Amino acid sequence: MFSLHKNLLLIIAVVTFLAMGQAVFAQHEGHDMSKMPGMSKAKPKVKAKTKRKAARKRKPTVRRKQPAKKHDMSSMPGMNMPGHKMPASSPSPNPQASPQPMDMNMPGMNMPASSPSPNPQASPQPMDMNMPGMNMPASSLSPNPQASPQQKMDMNMPMPAASPATGTGHTHGNQPAAPMGNMDMNAPNSGEPASGAMKDMPGMSGTDSMNLGPLMVMAGNDMGIRVGSSDTNIMSMGAMGSGTTWQPSSGPMHMIHKQSGDWLLMFHYNAVVGVNRQGGPRGVTKFESANWFMPMAYHKLGKGTLQLRGMFSFEPFTFPPGGSPLLFQTGETYKGQPLIDRQHPHDLFMELSAQYTHPVGERGTWFTYFGYPGEPALGPVAFMHRMSASENPAATLAHHLQDSTHIAFGVLTTGFTYRWLKLEGSIFNGREPDENRYNFDAHKWNSRSARISIMPNQNWVIQASYGFLRSPEASEADTDIRRTTASVQYNKPLKRGNWASAFVWGRNHTSSSGETHNLNGYTFESTVNFLDKNYLYTRLELVDKNELLRAVDRARLGITDDHPSFRIGAYTFGGARELFTNNNVSMALGSDVTFYSKPAVLDQLYGNNPVSWKIFLRFRPGKMDMSSTHSTH
Repeated sequence: MFSLHKNLLLIIAVVTFLAMGQAVFAQHEGHDMSKMPGMSKAKPKVKAKTKRKAARKRKPTVRRKQPAKKHDMSSMPGMNMPGHKMPASSPSPNPQASPQPMDMNMPGMNMPASSPSPNPQASPQPMDMNMPGMNMPASSLSPNPQASPQQKMDMNMPMPAASPATGTGHTHGNQPAAPMGNMDMNAPNSGEPASGAMKDMPGMSGTDSMNLGPLMVMAGNDMGIRVGSSDTNIMSMGAMGSGTTWQPSSGPMHMIHKQSGDWLLMFHYNAVVGVNRQGGPRGVTKFESANWFMPMAYHKLGKGTLQLRGMFSFEPFTFPPGGSPLLFQTGETYKGQPLIDRQHPHDLFMELSAQYTHPVGERGTWFTYFGYPGEPALGPVAFMHRMSASENPAATLAHHLQDSTHIAFGVLTTGFTYRWLKLEGSIFNGREPDENRYNFDAHKWNSRSARISIMPNQNWVIQASYGFLRSPEASEADTDIRRTTASVQYNKPLKRGNWASAFVWGRNHTSSSGETHNLNGYTFESTVNFLDKNYLYTRLELVDKNELLRAVDRARLGITDDHPSFRIGAYTFGGARELFTNNNVSMALGSDVTFYSKPAVLDQLYGNNPVSWKIFLRFRPGKMDMSSTHSTH
């Protein structure tokens, strides 16, 4: 019983010390907080008279109990300490001196409210311990809200390290403590976004949010970028696709990141090296590599946030001459002739862009994006960045009906977001990149597009877009395209993996010399990651093609139409297995096989049942571990 009274009086002394001013501090300078883990505190001296008086008042109702355990706060979330508990029914031994409950509102920590004071009239102001970097629901409010303003305390508190031996979060006095820096116990949450805002942002959760610097915020399994100094406008990193597109924010991120001063730096890359075998009479076998490298940087600028992004590819050097073999693929030229059954290499400079995002109110943003090259607001996330195609090294056959404008030499996009809605429009150069893959193209910005994107929750993204492309193909300068696209992307995190799927539709309405054509492309793709290191994927396509036949082919088949259209089906099934992974690199071995459907008239050129296959090694950064992200900042 004496031990219980001693601990209760210890808490009373601490709170009384914190609530009173400099004069009281001088009177009780022996009272500090050393009993808290990571802090040193002398044992308070209790007058014997007070203890005897309290004992007499409690004696009639006291039962003999075991001595109370030492108060240890290391089990609070965000700290490795066993939880501090006080019996809710225990009144203070001295109600007249009882302080208000301590309001330890620490972002990143969760602490149950202490019991209300039996005598609110005599209680000092509660302590509001607002600590950026820790999240903790507010404890019970003071019964006396008319009390004087809360006192402000700046405390340089060390954080105790967790015990490696037990793994239970218990602390030990001999372990070193990591400094937490200055903490303003009454300051507003200037470094931590409001939980309500985090819930409202696409893919961002209001629980367990943690401020990791001037720009980066962690919420659950998602990383967010603060818009300027706003506490309510957070851009989800998981939702950022190619250009200004959205994708489901719940998917895994493969990224290397570092904070350097006021800059947040990130790096992503993907390289696939392997053997590509395309079957049938028009097929060949080639050794090749598809690859891209993306550095990114974020910086607070004025009231908003600046994003700089680059994307580079060595495919002009690692693809076979004329491009990667791919049956039934069309688009762009090689040596002045249209490419057929080949996927063109991407340019050395795929993207050099800057985006500035400014908060509008508490939930909206206005942004402007400039790229040279860049990607306009037209189509879904480009195929190489979609989570549903993360393991598939091949381009879609519908690429030039859906997302071929992802490399446009000259793009200006502006738009608004409000919570789950994004509206944006672009003016851009609609001409496809020329055959020189190392330079910067210069053409008129005479194309335009608009897009609406909806993210109802962190697992779904729906988009629809429309664009007018002036003379996209160099070989057909008099042909314009009106492109319409729509897509649905879905992602579901699994216990030891992830499942991502997408359905994309694109339509080109082409017009030239009084001639019009409507070409449609339908793509369904899905990738499931299970048991951490295993992947299965598929891509199913139905695509209209009207550029498969050269003049000699049309003559051979007896076709007089200059642009005969054929409905082609391609059905790919594959898998991959990670062989090695860490934070910086993940290496996987993969393979897939593709079957086709086509009109019988094409059998003379492609064979009755062509089958293609690939075997490859894939390299990229490891999956971001949010727990390690927390620990490194």
